[in-house]
Amino acid sequence: MGEMGLRERKKRQMYQDVSDIAVRLFLERGFDAVSVAEVAAAAGISKPTLFRYFPAKEDLVLHRIADHETEAARVVAGAADPVEALYRNFLAGLERRDPVTGLNDHPAVLAFHTLLYGTPSLVARAYAHVERSEAALAEALGGGLDARLAAGQIIAVQRILAQENWRRIAAGEPVGEVAPDAVGAARRAFRRLADGLPQLRPDH
Repeated sequence: MGEMGLRERKKRQMYQDVSDIAVRLFLERGFDAVSVAEVAAAAGISKPTLFRYFPAKEDLVLHRIADHETEAARVVAGAADPVEALYRNFLAGLERRDPVTGLNDHPAVLAFHTLLYGTPSLVARAYAHVERSEAALAEALGGGLDARLAAGQIIAVQRILAQENWRRIAAGEPVGEVAPDAVGAARRAFRRLADGLPQLRPDH
């Protein structure tokens, strides 16, 4: 058990270290200007080893958001009111300035988002991440077409709210000014979700 735990931790650390090295190089020189071979060399591993961890170059960047793929599904698991639980989770993320909410002006976070949203191949690869998030949430909501439709709406709302926050902060607006608007927008958006998805309400 201890040995497996240690092996798993070392593997996770390897993912993290290689991803961090790659992102640093991409931020310095641009995603397209850095080869996978250069990332492998900088990380001190072979190219085949790198591809064993990261099947595509884009995955080196998207590793940072991979943990969020099942976040919505985890939040609604066992919740009497899934939309309310997701709303509370999003508000908590805004409160702690979680980068995934877009409400964060740390230079490294802004640079990462600019890299992500400004690179077409990364945007395309990120869409697969969105689809997996939707699939996991739909499963947690009970599966079937209605659950998939609900999951699609919920994930879209969270993504659009986060992108709007990031867009304003990237344009130079202070976090303190964006924050109240972000909270208000989340309240309105999740209220509409609740109204539009009555089957998810506990009184249904």
